[in-house]
Amino acid sequence: MAAASGSVLLQRCVVSPAGRHSASLIFLHGSGDSGQGLRRRIKEVLNQDLTFQHIKIIYPTAPLRPYTPMKGGLSSVWFDRFKISSDCPEHLESIDIMCQVLTDLIDDEVKSGIKKNRILVGGFSMGGCMAMHLAYRNHQDVAGVFALSSFLNKASAVYQALQKSDGVLPELFQCHGTADELVLHSWGEETNSMLKSLGVSAKFHSFPDVYHELSKTELEKLKSWILTKLPGEPERQS
Repeated sequence: MAAASGSVLLQRCVVSPAGRHSASLIFLHGSGDSGQGLRRRIKEVLNQDLTFQHIKIIYPTAPLRPYTPMKGGLSSVWFDRFKISSDCPEHLESIDIMCQVLTDLIDDEVKSGIKKNRILVGGFSMGGCMAMHLAYRNHQDVAGVFALSSFLNKASAVYQALQKSDGVLPELFQCHGTADELVLHSWGEETNSMLKSLGVSAKFHSFPDVYHELSKTELEKLKSWILTKLPGEPERQS
């Protein structure tokens, strides 16, 4: 059943900054996972939490919904898919509903005093795809977007939106394992070159022998990129 924005309150797992909060990062999990599950996986890979002095990290959990690739079984997914392929149409109705719900999350940060250009959105797998829809179709004024092991369908509504855009677009940081058998490395590359052709400043990092998973090198590279997009503010002189 379709849910309107405001009727869905996402569960959130939050990692507070060690110091003064001046920027926020929304990190979306892959299909069937949870915010807590993603945080736990990152902690296992890095042997510690992903933390920053000034950046609050929000790991929301997608609500349960029937998921077509699981024959209609319930799963915590950001949207439905007809199948996991770059060649089929997008399930836009479910994507658009979730864009509204995630907009509430962005709005909450803005209300708490964080400027929109100090908010990053991104995710792993389906979460990265959701982040690209959220930023490039609805919030082109965020600080940047990251997509790990993610792709957009060939006729994505994201591409259509960017064809009509003439402003400055958020930079995209993309990572993909060459051995990924679930979301093919070539799908990630195609997404990257398509976005570049539409004016997005897009970086693409390939990781040899990495499957559909998070790797330590990738997360360390992501952390460095996050700090270039959301640098800490200089200490105030007393």
